[in-house]
Amino acid sequence: MISRYTLPKMGKIWEEENRFAKMLVVEIAACEAMHKKGLIPSKDLETIKKKAGFDINRINEIEKKTHHDVIAFIENIGERVGKSARFLHMGLTSSDVLDTALSMQMVEAADILLADLKALAAALAKKARQYKYTVMMGRSHGVHAEPITFGLKIALFYDDTVRSIKRLEAAKAAVAIGKISGSVGTYANIDPGTETYVCKKLGLSPAKISNQIIQRDGIAEFLTTVAIIGSGLEKIATEIRHLQRTEVQEAEEPFYKGQKGSSSMPHKRNPIICERVCGMARILRGNSLAAMENITLWHERDISHSSVERVILPDSTILLDYMLNKMSSVIEGLAVYPENMKKNLALTRGLVYSQRLLLELVKKGLERKQAYEIVQSSTLEAFKSRIDFKKALDKNAGLKKYMSTKEINGCFDEKYHTKHVDKIFKTVGL
Repeated sequence: MISRYTLPKMGKIWEEENRFAKMLVVEIAACEAMHKKGLIPSKDLETIKKKAGFDINRINEIEKKTHHDVIAFIENIGERVGKSARFLHMGLTSSDVLDTALSMQMVEAADILLADLKALAAALAKKARQYKYTVMMGRSHGVHAEPITFGLKIALFYDDTVRSIKRLEAAKAAVAIGKISGSVGTYANIDPGTETYVCKKLGLSPAKISNQIIQRDGIAEFLTTVAIIGSGLEKIATEIRHLQRTEVQEAEEPFYKGQKGSSSMPHKRNPIICERVCGMARILRGNSLAAMENITLWHERDISHSSVERVILPDSTILLDYMLNKMSSVIEGLAVYPENMKKNLALTRGLVYSQRLLLELVKKGLERKQAYEIVQSSTLEAFKSRIDFKKALDKNAGLKKYMSTKEINGCFDEKYHTKHVDKIFKTVGL
């Protein structure tokens, strides 16, 4: 089991305490910017910075009357600050504070998810190297195709994860945007320099243009990226689920001491974590659709997006944090059965080497159609009669006209299919 589990930390990002703390930071930074422009006396700024604070219970009490959380928030701060509070929220609109604070929360969430992804990438890299040359059956359509290695399968998941890291870094930049431009984005009641100051102090980029809000395509990009990452985890989980099937049994997720697989069947060892990841990925995709629905709002802004974001942002980031940590645990503790891989490789009695024979015939000058038909006739006989492919080929007079027994036997070499493993690993950075 891994020790870097971060769900409690991720959850705290979305708690009211952190939300209001971020809003307070925005308000104070705006006051600092206006002080630099001579709009707020030094004594009042000092009082604001010294006394400004909030009490969630009191905010909730005030909001019962105001039915407006930001007004309740400002009034609660004012109760602590006194007369100097008249400079708070000067020229700002609620969304200046809410959206800028929300951006800070999303950046914090992205940082946790990036750490999770890097941990998963490390686990995948280690497992890929461990089984770099472990030959197994490659499958297409669920049917045996040609040999690969288990290391290659895991290396592909590693490369997926590296791309997910890059996507999330880009999505983090897309939401690291602040906005202090007033009621409809015209800076009519606040100097644009205030926005520049606040954003720089908070590690955000100023919105190039806004109306009453920061535009929601950035959040849609963020949550779509989260959904893509979740779908990538589902891809890994689905593969493990298939490999864990009794008829395959080439790999299985960890089964811990004291764990039970079924209330009625003591023998069961089910891929429950991987199944859970697959189910949660569906939620992430649904939430990403809701985020895209939020892009379109009435005129300079309506409030239909706000209620949605208060659900989908915490839910999606907390879920993905959980999924990433669980998948890292699965990969680290993955049980791998090379002997079963070897056994499954032999199930078709050599049929998986048919393409090699086809290509050798083409090299000898046969048209591809003719070569294909010669080899396929033996594959059909081997499949129907359930005999070794080599035996079927030995009866193939058409093949024997062009290839000796030694040449035919030389096509049944699994190393032929793994000769470029090192190059592939180097290409993906392993």
